[in-house]
Amino acid sequence: MTLSRLLLTALLPFAAAYFMSYLLRAVNAVVAPDLVSDFGLSPAELGLLTAAYLGAFALFQLPLGVLLDRYGPRRVQAGLLGLAALGCLGFAWAPDFAGLFAARAVIGLGFSAGLMASYKSSATWVPLERRSLANTAIMAVGALGLVVATEPTEWLVALIGWRNAFTVFAGLILMAALFILAAAPRKDTVGEPAPLRQQFAQMMAIFRTPLFWRVAPLLALTSGVQIGIQTLWAGPWLRDVMGLTREEVARHLLIMAVAFMLGILAVGVIADRLGRRGIGPMQVMLGFNLLYLVAQGLIIFRVEGLMFPAWLAVAAFGQVAVLAFPWFAAHIGKDLAGRSNASINFTMFVCAFASQYLVGFVIGLFPATASGYSPEGYSWALGLFLAAQLIALAWYLAAPPHKERSS
Repeated sequence: MTLSRLLLTALLPFAAAYFMSYLLRAVNAVVAPDLVSDFGLSPAELGLLTAAYLGAFALFQLPLGVLLDRYGPRRVQAGLLGLAALGCLGFAWAPDFAGLFAARAVIGLGFSAGLMASYKSSATWVPLERRSLANTAIMAVGALGLVVATEPTEWLVALIGWRNAFTVFAGLILMAALFILAAAPRKDTVGEPAPLRQQFAQMMAIFRTPLFWRVAPLLALTSGVQIGIQTLWAGPWLRDVMGLTREEVARHLLIMAVAFMLGILAVGVIADRLGRRGIGPMQVMLGFNLLYLVAQGLIIFRVEGLMFPAWLAVAAFGQVAVLAFPWFAAHIGKDLAGRSNASINFTMFVCAFASQYLVGFVIGLFPATASGYSPEGYSWALGLFLAAQLIALAWYLAAPPHKERSS
């Protein structure tokens, strides 16, 4: 497959779907004030509602890995996008919290293959030594969805209302599904699929490997916490701690989204170049993780003058766990790429769900302020998850080193 055909068929269609996945994952950071106003949501309810996407997303990762390896990313992704579109319509028409929660969960289920289908296509068509770059490029395209979920979505909601905005999103999702069906390679599985019982047994075997238990806590917590806070709680934090207006919050979230897009792409380029010099992706990931953890500390302690730069670092480096996916899949085996990726993704989104809900729960334990929620509540909530990440890092470093695989 030529480079141009690879980009246009095996990568771009799935990246477009991931674009929509990130847009819908982060959109509540902008429409949260409307939801709180229209439905009277508490901080815990807002966190639970937004996390419904992540919960359904996480729960479907285990069967998803089997489906991707058995039926290929083209059919699986296109079918699930249809569900995501229905979820958007349900959210637009929801009469109460229960309706919002159910629709948000359907959206999460529909986007559960967003990144994993992309990685499966990458694992099938891209050489291993270039896979980290391909995966981060896909994530950078997805980050455009995070960009659109900020100020552009604020403008759209102001123009037509949040309910109509979700109807527009449903139409865009269906267009992404049609793009995949029309452009993606039809032969996208490796060899003949094993029986379903054997495939699920192989998935469970991945969870029992020492390598999984060495890397999963670190990857899950670092990546999951970034998803949980940037796609919901960063917006309220900017309002309550920095005192920004709604328009200023949307603009700052836009800047953070651009930082995420540029940061993850830069990480991929750096990892690709250092890989040619014998520096493995896990070493690169750890270096960026240290910057990410320090940035969280600056936010938690509200260091004057460095808080928003720290948020930019959290956005830029919070998803460096992407470097570990091809490394982990290479050790598990190419024919198990969908399941190995899904096993890690499952743990990430369990942590994302937990952080998004529990941050709201902890914030709700502190007295509200005139502007919204207590700054001390944010610090305690984020501090608890930073402590968990540091423990996971210590666990990873304490384990015997695992040999890097380069081909």
